[in-house]
Amino acid sequence: MTAMVSGNTVAEIASLLGDAARANMLSALMGGVAMTAGELAQVAGVTAQTASGHLAKMVESGLLAREKQGRHRYYRLASGEVAQLLDALMLVAANAPARHRPLGPRDDALRRARSCYDHMAGRLAVALSDAVQARGFLILEEGVGLLTEEGERFFAAFGLTLRPPRSGTRPLCRACLDWSERRMHLAGQLGAALFDQCLARGWVARIPDSRSLRISRAGELGFARHFGLAEDWDRPARPGEWRGMQPASPA
Repeated sequence: MTAMVSGNTVAEIASLLGDAARANMLSALMGGVAMTAGELAQVAGVTAQTASGHLAKMVESGLLAREKQGRHRYYRLASGEVAQLLDALMLVAANAPARHRPLGPRDDALRRARSCYDHMAGRLAVALSDAVQARGFLILEEGVGLLTEEGERFFAAFGLTLRPPRSGTRPLCRACLDWSERRMHLAGQLGAALFDQCLARGWVARIPDSRSLRISRAGELGFARHFGLAEDWDRPARPGEWRGMQPASPA
């Protein structure tokens, strides 16, 4: 059960998120990779001293965690709950008037495939979510994903090791509303394990200084063969559209 939180605490968190420099730092950390203060200062376009002050406040508030390795201190999002909060804000921001969100050359790459903390997002992730549901591997109910027996066998054959969640731990699978597609993609333990496996197979790769993911030729073939993604999965979906799939081979 979630403890009652005072309005002052909520206001404090909101004020931290309301600063553009801090918001840019948090957005960069949504890629799931820890970063140094210097790297985050560059992302935010502020001096090292200013960045240090921002980071200290976010660590103190519980938004960020700090780890020391050798001479460097690395910062990351403190929890999956923080990532969910930021993703929800991005969904709201995506609906803001156009004058408040100038488009850049990386926007389409982000919408195609990106990291969302510890799982994948964008058109690729939504297409994968559609595919495993259509094949009867997963049932999404009220934001929670339920694996079928066939789904357990499929993901085990794909190389995923999934552990039944204990009380108070992260769910096996949950649905995460994608800010760019307005559709659900897979998060939770399943989403994270799937992302790790796709990275390990070389199907997707992180792009330096970006949350965008590069999909390799092997990945394009693998997603079609194992998950049955339709040839037109990369076309932006129309509102309410459910993509058809091509026949898929077992993993």
